[in-house]
Amino acid sequence: VTASFSENANTRLPGYTDSTQALGQNWRSMEPGLAFILGAQPDTNWLNNAAKKGLISKDSTFSDLFQQSYTQRLSLSALIQPVKDFTLNISVSKTLNKNYSELFKDTTGTGMNFGHLSPYGGGGYDISYTSFKTLFGNFNPNTVSKTFLQFQDNRVIVSQRVGSVNKYNIYGIGGGSTTPDANGYYYGYGRYSTDVLLPAFIAAYSGQDAHKIALISEQNPNIKYNPFHGMIPRPNWKLTYSGLSKIKQLKKIFTNITLTHGYSGTLSIDGFTSALNYQDESKYGYPSFYDTVSRSYVPYFLVPNITMQEQFSPLIGIDVTMVNKLQAKFEYSKSRILSLSLSNFELAETRSTSWSIGAGYRKKGIKLLAGLKLPKILNKKGGTTLDNEMNFRFDLKVVDNVSSNSVLDAGTSYATSGSREITLSPTIDYTLSNRVNIKLYFQRTRVVPYISSSVPTTNTKAGVQIRISLAP
Repeated sequence: VTASFSENANTRLPGYTDSTQALGQNWRSMEPGLAFILGAQPDTNWLNNAAKKGLISKDSTFSDLFQQSYTQRLSLSALIQPVKDFTLNISVSKTLNKNYSELFKDTTGTGMNFGHLSPYGGGGYDISYTSFKTLFGNFNPNTVSKTFLQFQDNRVIVSQRVGSVNKYNIYGIGGGSTTPDANGYYYGYGRYSTDVLLPAFIAAYSGQDAHKIALISEQNPNIKYNPFHGMIPRPNWKLTYSGLSKIKQLKKIFTNITLTHGYSGTLSIDGFTSALNYQDESKYGYPSFYDTVSRSYVPYFLVPNITMQEQFSPLIGIDVTMVNKLQAKFEYSKSRILSLSLSNFELAETRSTSWSIGAGYRKKGIKLLAGLKLPKILNKKGGTTLDNEMNFRFDLKVVDNVSSNSVLDAGTSYATSGSREITLSPTIDYTLSNRVNIKLYFQRTRVVPYISSSVPTTNTKAGVQIRISLAP
């Protein structure tokens, strides 16, 4: 097991008026404090206390920003071998990055009226994740999927969960209410609210219960706080088993049989930023400002986009080598990319399914010209068989890609792009000597689009490749 955890935090505090001596500390005044010089990141209370102590400039014309940045990374990997010839690789990852800035100044010059002006924060969150429960099944790019319909239905459930705990609704402050509207949505948490859409989307496409999915936290007490801490990283994996060739009945036919299976997935929330209109008047830890246009509470963080990516690479893979040196390989893979825009409430979904087969055969002493002597470059004795080994290879790969867009509450879905790509590539390799290699190759790729705006294309390549090594 290998684990790595790192934090990188930085604070830039302009306007600090006390001096610094050894190790960045004034040991007479004991400022800015041992916690600060050892890496503790100031929060609002720390700044307020520093201002009360007279440690911050009282200049009313001061305009330099207080700035903070923070990056946290977690990486965990494990190699497990429960039985001989069977290996399981497991990996977990998490990355959180945040930044924050504000103008902390005394607007009057008296030292009695410090304010936190123009606060602005943002960042990104990326974790390993699993969402394969909804990957399989029929998919029609021109029909709204069952999973998307579930996503739409989940919004009511999430709205009831977040709306019933917001204290501005519980206490009926500013029009807040715990009585849902005719469609089941709570005050301030409509069908297009960020706090509703994100959990509803994740629950639907990861196959979780919307009643239990983690919600977004509407607090930001310090730079290290993660508003998406309820979204816990999930493991990715890769399996490899090569013990079948040791079975007595198979050992006579195969020298190697390797089975592979792997899954990797991520959940990314990139580019979230603090909302300028966010308010929490009573310091309850919930938004209090109601936007009459969107009919939702303005959250602390605005999220422009959330992305899910996953792939079985491969879902199943088989690689065998026979005793007669014949090699064969088969792989079947599936992948999906989901990108939900919270600006136009549109989901872009791209799916890919591919399978490939390959075969190779090595043979030495091949007779090319029966009854005729070959040149000495191919046979040193001038015989009828090739001196060196010849390698034959055949590969066929088929990839199906399709992309579609679905808009919330529109009731329609439409394909935006897609194609089937078929690639055929046989090759023949022959080593003339330890310095010269000759390769005959042929590759044909045909792309058949699924939408009428594109045309079919076919590309063909063929030729002879000669490699010469000049190394001594």
